[in-house]
Amino acid sequence: MANVQQHIGSIALVVKDYDDAIEFYTQKLNFKLVEDTNLGEGKRWVLISPPNSNGACSNGTNSSRTNLQLAKATTPEQISAIGNQTGGRVFLFLHTNDFWRDYNLMLSKGVTFNEEPRVEPYGTVVVFEDLYGTKWDLLQLNN
Repeated sequence: MANVQQHIGSIALVVKDYDDAIEFYTQKLNFKLVEDTNLGEGKRWVLISPPNSNGACSNGTNSSRTNLQLAKATTPEQISAIGNQTGGRVFLFLHTNDFWRDYNLMLSKGVTFNEEPRVEPYGTVVVFEDLYGTKWDLLQLNN
């Protein structure tokens, strides 16, 4: 069998509005807008990514980056999933190399935190919410 190379290219995040979501992620979390392509009929292909998250593959390309694909809800079922794609559990884990820098920056920009930061055996973590209530962990793992 040939050497299989796979990676997750993007994870869909159901949102109410493309522009509001882009503003939140780029202004409050400092994510980068990777792509925003109009697909017609109100649909867009919108990819965002945390800063400096473009890990390189062994062949030197940046195709190993995992982006968030902002997917505008259009059906009642999709609308009901906005902010609760995982039944109330944390959905996404934002790893950082400087927890306190990012926590304080996000706090200063009005990001909602569900708890006080805590130190766990695996690292420092806090749960926060995006503009629709989707739960995230901000996490700095121990070395």
